[in-house]
Amino acid sequence: MNIDAGELTELLESIFIAAGCSQAEAMTVAEHLVKSDLAGHASHGVVRTRQYVAFLDEGRVRAGQIADVVTDGGAVVVLDGGFGFGQSVGRQAVDLGIERARLHGVAAIGLRFSGHLGRIADWAEQAADAGLVSIHFVNVAGKPLVAPFGSIDRRFGTDPVAIGVPQADRPPLLIDFATSVVAEGKARIAHLGGPAVPHDAFVGPDGEPTGDPTVLYGPPIPGERLNPRAGPGALRAMGDQKGSALALACELLAGALIGSFMSGDEAFCNGMLSLYLSPDRFGTDDFLDQATRFADHVRAARPVAAGSEVCVPGDLERERTERQRRDGLHITDGAWSEILEAAEKVGVTVPAALDGSTSA
Repeated sequence: MNIDAGELTELLESIFIAAGCSQAEAMTVAEHLVKSDLAGHASHGVVRTRQYVAFLDEGRVRAGQIADVVTDGGAVVVLDGGFGFGQSVGRQAVDLGIERARLHGVAAIGLRFSGHLGRIADWAEQAADAGLVSIHFVNVAGKPLVAPFGSIDRRFGTDPVAIGVPQADRPPLLIDFATSVVAEGKARIAHLGGPAVPHDAFVGPDGEPTGDPTVLYGPPIPGERLNPRAGPGALRAMGDQKGSALALACELLAGALIGSFMSGDEAFCNGMLSLYLSPDRFGTDDFLDQATRFADHVRAARPVAAGSEVCVPGDLERERTERQRRDGLHITDGAWSEILEAAEKVGVTVPAALDGSTSA
C-alpha cells in the first residue's frame, strides 16, 4: 500500500503519545521511523512501531530519558542513555559530539545503554550537516543473531558501521551498513511479505546458507510478535571474514570500550562510539570541494549495464525519498498490520482515510 508520509507520521506520533511518550519525543521517534522508510530502509522504519510499543510496555525502553554524563575528558565523553529511546538519547549524543568537535577539532563520544538507535545514517547526516566528518560504530547487545565467519552459532549482533562526509554545495556522502548480510529488519520485512533477502543471508542449523527467514524467526505464529531469536539458524556475516572482523570491532569499541553491554548479555540495548572530525583543523582549505570532485569522478565511471548510473553512498536514498514524498510511501501489508496492532494496543483509532488505504 502507499500512504502519505505526513499522515503516517501523525499516526505514529499519536501511537507513541498514547504509549507514554511526550509529544516532542513521540514526534522525534515517528519522524525518524518514517524518514528511514522514505529512504528505502524499511528495516529501520515503521515496521518497528509495534516492537517499540512492546518495549515500552515491557520496560525494555524508557520514555523521557536524558543521557547522563559518565565521564567527561573534554574531547572524550561517555554518556549513559538509561535505556531511553535511541532517537532521543542518540540525538543528545550527536549534539554533544558536534559541540566538542567544534571546540577541540576532534571528539569521541560513547553512548552506552541506549534503546534502538534506528538508522545510523541519520546521525552521520546530522554531523555532516554541521560540517563534520563522523564515524560511528554500533553494537547490539542481548541475545546474538549473527554467526561469525565459518560458524553456525550466533555470536554477534547486526552491529552497523556508518560514516558521514560533508561536501561543498551537495548533500553529504552517507555510508551505513550492517555487518550482517542483511539487517535484521530486512529479514523482518521479508518475513512479513516484503522483498526477499539474498539466498545466502542466513545459515541453517545444518550449516547450509539459505534465504528463508524462518531460519531466524521460526515458523510464524498468528498473533505473536516476531522473535528473531526463535529460529534454529542465524544471520551470516557480510563479506565473510571481513564482516565478521568488523562485527568483532563493533562489539569491542561500542560495547566493551565504553562500558556498555555486549552481544550475549541478557538485556537488549545499543552502544555507539562516534568519532567527529572538523575538516578545518587538518590544514586543508578545500576538503569539501575535493569530496565533491572525487564523488563526481566516481559517478563518471562507465556503468556495467548500458543506460544505468554509477552512484555514491546517499544518492539512491535521496532519490527514493523525493519519489516517495511525491507519490506516497510504500509499505507492505505486513508492516501496516504491525502498525494497526500497535494502535489497537494503546487505544488509538486509525483514521478511516488511512485504514485500508491503497494510495497516497
